[in-house]
Amino acid sequence: MATSDAPLEIGHVALTVRDLGTVADFYRTALGLEPLSQDGETLQLGTGTRTLLELRRDPASRRGSPREAGLFHTAFLLPARADLGRWLIHAADTGLRLQGASDHLVSEAIYLADPEGNGIEVYADRPRADWPRTAAGLQMASDPMDYDGVLAAVEGSRWAGIPDGSVVGHVHLQVGGLEATEGFYGETLGMALTVRYPGANFFGAGGYHHHFGTNIWNSRGAGRRSPGSTGLAEVVLRADPAELAAIAARAGVSPDTRLALQDPWGTAITVAAK
Repeated sequence: MATSDAPLEIGHVALTVRDLGTVADFYRTALGLEPLSQDGETLQLGTGTRTLLELRRDPASRRGSPREAGLFHTAFLLPARADLGRWLIHAADTGLRLQGASDHLVSEAIYLADPEGNGIEVYADRPRADWPRTAAGLQMASDPMDYDGVLAAVEGSRWAGIPDGSVVGHVHLQVGGLEATEGFYGETLGMALTVRYPGANFFGAGGYHHHFGTNIWNSRGAGRRSPGSTGLAEVVLRADPAELAAIAARAGVSPDTRLALQDPWGTAITVAAK
């Protein structure tokens, strides 16, 4: 996996939902995530022993606005292009409503949303050696995806749930402004600003194309998030010990095995030891 050697990577995403049963069933049937543990009103889903998604039930929560800072999408990274093709066939067979697909040059991606409107990306990376670069740096785009090529990679096998080794490859966020993202995601978390895109900045660690996307396409000027709404509750990062200590120092907090931070819009970013 192209992100597996990064000193800082996405561990899992937590969402606040009104209807835990309906949303959980969607992720189980649509993506093949398996329930791993449940504690009262919280359910962890993932693959193997790795949690990728946590759902927190709050039936009284206010529905988040698409204009607010928060989640744009959670991106589930599959191990290979063939897995993406298997999932695409599964999506067609089960009547999933897709919202689009793109060739980002570094990856191929398909988009949809869960029953409460939380954005989802399902994608596969191209080999890192094939990522296009110029003198200005890494190049990304939103070109039409080669559906035929993705389906041809399947070679007859069928989707049997999200494959072992799948991870949350990146999280794409809505923010109020791009300049402040460089201070938090770039300077505090220490991620490289890999790509500047119209209305968006992308940040990655360890040479990965991005672990965070940040955009103002719907949320330009948004202020801090109001508590008690549905949608993104927390992003949990996994860090090497040295990286964890460096982040604590840059954030001006006491070093620990788990750091509770917030970005400039009040999104909870937790950094935990690998």
